[in-house]
Amino acid sequence: MEFSELIRTRQAQAELLSGPEAPALRGTLCVTGHHLLLSPKPQATDLWLLLLRSVDSIEKRVAGDSGTITLRCKDLRVLQLRIEGVEATLDVARSIEGLRLGDAWHFHPLESYYKRVALETDAWRLSEVNEDFSLCPSYPRVVIVPRAVDDAALARSARFRQGGRFPVLSYHHARSGTALLRSSQPLIGPKKLRCAEDEELLGAVLAGARPGAQGFIVDTRSAQTAKQARMTGGGTESKAAYPGWKRLHRPLERGRHLQESFVRLVEACGDLEQSMDQWLSRLDSCRWLAHVQEALSTACLAAQGMEREGACVLVHGAEGMDSTLLVTSLAQLILDPLSRTMAGFQELVEREWIQAGHPFQLRCAHSAFSHARSKHEAPTFLLFLDCVWQLGRQFPLSLEFGEGLLLALFEHAYASPFGTFLCNSEKERCLCEVRTQTHSLWSGLNQSKEQRKLRNPLYVLNPSALWPSVEPQSLRLWQGLFLRQTRPPERSEEVWEKVWQIVTDEKTEDSRPVVSAPEPQP
Repeated sequence: MEFSELIRTRQAQAELLSGPEAPALRGTLCVTGHHLLLSPKPQATDLWLLLLRSVDSIEKRVAGDSGTITLRCKDLRVLQLRIEGVEATLDVARSIEGLRLGDAWHFHPLESYYKRVALETDAWRLSEVNEDFSLCPSYPRVVIVPRAVDDAALARSARFRQGGRFPVLSYHHARSGTALLRSSQPLIGPKKLRCAEDEELLGAVLAGARPGAQGFIVDTRSAQTAKQARMTGGGTESKAAYPGWKRLHRPLERGRHLQESFVRLVEACGDLEQSMDQWLSRLDSCRWLAHVQEALSTACLAAQGMEREGACVLVHGAEGMDSTLLVTSLAQLILDPLSRTMAGFQELVEREWIQAGHPFQLRCAHSAFSHARSKHEAPTFLLFLDCVWQLGRQFPLSLEFGEGLLLALFEHAYASPFGTFLCNSEKERCLCEVRTQTHSLWSGLNQSKEQRKLRNPLYVLNPSALWPSVEPQSLRLWQGLFLRQTRPPERSEEVWEKVWQIVTDEKTEDSRPVVSAPEPQP
């Protein structure tokens, strides 16, 4: 079915309300196959544009000779369209609903491939990394760590396929010579299988660091959960098989529990009639800030092991594609000053999330407003962005980027016209030719006109590690995201622009040549 067949009406007179203090925008509403457009007057160049795929839920209400359509978006905006005519209101609502669902289904880029190609589903053959980034100059150039064991070796070793995993080097600490690695859980199963290649690899990691070096295995599951995973083929490392490595359990919530926490927080932030006591109680019961605290604490633990104790650190959970990536990426931000630059942070997201196989299309299928609840949905990437925002708030001079970049990444992870966050793994992106058939988000964000909104004008390179406070009184609710409906973004944008003007004026004055006054003549 063509998208044009789902459009019941293409135009209607409408009024847009985008916030409690935002001025209403009146004009002609146009419905296309992928967007809603509102033109305030004929042949206007300043158009309001909304990607239909960003709509999380839709509600319609009619009264008299007009109607109201409420669009709750994945980026947590709530938009209201007041449309002239009852029939026009119903037609526009049905068109948006049909196009939204049709676009989401059509946009699944692997639909045709699943019908024609039998994809391998072995956990150990998760994805193939495309190292030829020369064909895609719009993507940042990143360091790809080669796999420890090639396919031929894997084919020869049945034990590796049954009991091993892929430890990948995430970061090398130059000062201490230690390494930060990530992987999935060891597949030992109920028979407690062993993998000589895996044991040898982790032994070589310690030997390559320094004589007598120790290592920490940070398991992001509880001890009980890790033990139960043996019945389904997973498990934990045996102490005797991995000498020099000490296992630490730091459980982090993921999956359904994390999604429910996100939903409850958004519901609490959207309730404008609650009392102060009710607000504080709901904020505490949703436990979102507790998840932020746990994630930052675990990342600090991994970073301290490398920085202060000279130990190598291996982080893993179950599949190694959620809480594992959360910890390794935050630990790098704490330790590595290059990861705090604009280019370095983009490379960090590309390497530690996109190429590492975080399933964005499954995790970010819906946001907090949708009534549909999939077991695969989880705001793990949003939790990472929130932790980065906490770092930026506690160290306002040490990150080259600001809140604008974090908000942009959140919005594009859930709905984007770019291809950067498409699919669930590098293997899917290679099959769908995402690199060549779509545009990169990074090329869009790195345009000069966007940099002023994304860069931190107060940034100063800080070569030291950042040790954030994780005490409850030190963590704050990310108002720019969760309270964006009650906190107009125009004000924060005005403040941001004012800071830029002050810094620019000061730099201009400092660069002016100093002309000394002439000596008085006798």
